[in-house]
Amino acid sequence: MKIEQIYTGCLAQGAYYIESNGEVAIIDPLREVDPYLKRAQANNATIRYIFETHFHADFVSGHITLAKETGASIVFGPNANPSFDVIIAKDNQVFKVGKITIIALHTPGHTMESTTYLLRDENGKDHAIFSGDTLFLGDVGRPDLAQKATHMTQEDLAGTLYDSLRNKIMPLADDVIVYPAHGAGSACGKNMMKETVDTLGNQKQVNYALRSDMTKEEFIKEVTDGLLPPPLYFPLNVRLNKEGYEDIDSVLERGIRPFTPEEFENLANETGAIILDVRHQNDFSNGHIPRSIFIGLDGTFAPWAGTLIADVKQPILLVTPIGREEETIIRLSRVGFDNTLGYLDKGFETWKKAGKEYDIVDSISAVALEKILNTDTSSVFDVRKSNEYNAEHIDNAFNTPLDFINDHMQAFPKDKTFYVHCAGGYRSVIAASILKSRGIHNLIDVKGGFAGVKETDIKTTDFTCPTSQKSM
Repeated sequence: MKIEQIYTGCLAQGAYYIESNGEVAIIDPLREVDPYLKRAQANNATIRYIFETHFHADFVSGHITLAKETGASIVFGPNANPSFDVIIAKDNQVFKVGKITIIALHTPGHTMESTTYLLRDENGKDHAIFSGDTLFLGDVGRPDLAQKATHMTQEDLAGTLYDSLRNKIMPLADDVIVYPAHGAGSACGKNMMKETVDTLGNQKQVNYALRSDMTKEEFIKEVTDGLLPPPLYFPLNVRLNKEGYEDIDSVLERGIRPFTPEEFENLANETGAIILDVRHQNDFSNGHIPRSIFIGLDGTFAPWAGTLIADVKQPILLVTPIGREEETIIRLSRVGFDNTLGYLDKGFETWKKAGKEYDIVDSISAVALEKILNTDTSSVFDVRKSNEYNAEHIDNAFNTPLDFINDHMQAFPKDKTFYVHCAGGYRSVIAASILKSRGIHNLIDVKGGFAGVKETDIKTTDFTCPTSQKSM
């Protein structure tokens, strides 16, 4: 028996390759299926089943393409109703894969079709669970995503999740290995651990949601407390996973189109496409096409694209590091953005050489900011998440989280210079690009972010500023 976790850091997502005696099961595959096909081919094995733990909201799964390529059966749990042929597993239904068995344990709560897959080895011993978004390491899946589809409240769903955990998962042996669908950084939970594999016994000790003495009422309160609104692209991804999507090869063929600066500019004007610049934030700050949006490939790229662009049908033109055009298109497609029209041939330098207008992002160091704050403490905007801000922030800074920057547009001054920072410099440049695209240019980025601030004597506090969202 072979179990391989194929982890994608950008999405904080774990897919799984399971092989036994020449047969393979794949759990929660990503949209580009070559990694799974190549593993099976190298081992002269046949992919027999594609198990989906639920209709994913944060990425487009590869189940449809993988089934088309291999003839494997797609398996969903009870209550799933996709628009394509699948096996709808009954609770406790058994599937044979080589010498092992995989049992579908219906564990509703995150969504009503959510299913955990229990793997028993060739000796019939419970070996591992593939828990999807039902059980994370240190957390559980948020119970608010399926409210519209089920006409249930998040409290109802949380109560259902409580029953699933206690009736289906907690009775399993402590040595059972837990393989979740996500780790720290995913928006599908609140406080996930950075580890991606653990034993169930350890989770019973450290995961607040598995406390043996916890009542259902306590569970509901803790699981629903502090939930931020989900990213706007989540329902769109659910629909794609449920109803179907275009093959990744077609998306790539359409998107891998190089354009000269003149062609690029004309196409942007004709189509209203977003110009998405995915280079490093320093490169973007030093020069970029006016009104382009920065989301760097080397950060949490796809989730930020989904959160900030939101409409998956939006046409997109790319400015990328040379040689990373295909990677960018694939990573956008993972979250449902299939309408990439092409890219600037030979990168941003060709734009400059063509004599085209370009813009910059002004920046200063934290040391320089310290001198400014000696006389002006009213113009710092912190675009980190609210929990980061509440833990510690520059005294009198405003909190305008990047996730919800559109809700804070009126907070930014129009007639005076202001300063923007995040934790390390990535998110603040994203914020700066969005503000500049809206005509707000009187901003200065703090290079190095709050990490740099901590190296200075700038006054910080953990007191939540009551005017952090006040319009100016």
